[in-house]
Amino acid sequence: MRRLLLALLLSAPLSSWAAEPRVLTWNDMIPADAPPVTPITQPIHDLSKMADALSMESAPAAHQQAPDAPVVKALDGKLVRLPGYIVPLEVSEEGRVTEFLLVPFFGACIHVPPPPANQIVHVTSELGVKVEELYQPYWIEGPMQAKHTSSELAEAGYQMVADKIFVYELSDS
Repeated sequence: MRRLLLALLLSAPLSSWAAEPRVLTWNDMIPADAPPVTPITQPIHDLSKMADALSMESAPAAHQQAPDAPVVKALDGKLVRLPGYIVPLEVSEEGRVTEFLLVPFFGACIHVPPPPANQIVHVTSELGVKVEELYQPYWIEGPMQAKHTSSELAEAGYQMVADKIFVYELSDS
């Protein structure tokens, strides 16, 4: 009996031992019955317009759309992987971002009004990440919490403690 059990355990795929994160899209974080929110401005995809956006950085912060937007409570406690852009909140002495907002598009919370709270994740990381360019997207992996937090930039509907942070590549999608 022991040999049979041992053989079964050894033949199981290694991936079954470790939990695989659920890959989320930003739409997965909006409850199906949530009222629609129309974006006030469009995200910046044309990097030739970035200079205009950066010049607005010294302007007063824009008001957030739907700071109390509902979250998907079923995501609470789930191991997830989510792509997005980093908006730094805290940087270590070594120049690593250890606390940030993860947002669905470049410039959110800085150059345009922050998206609804259910489209912002407040992330902390013990090691942090060196962010060379703010328009570089990243994958963030870790346990998700459907928990509201406030920062000077925006209200976030979710929180994560990042287990992994790595550059998002087009081939990753």
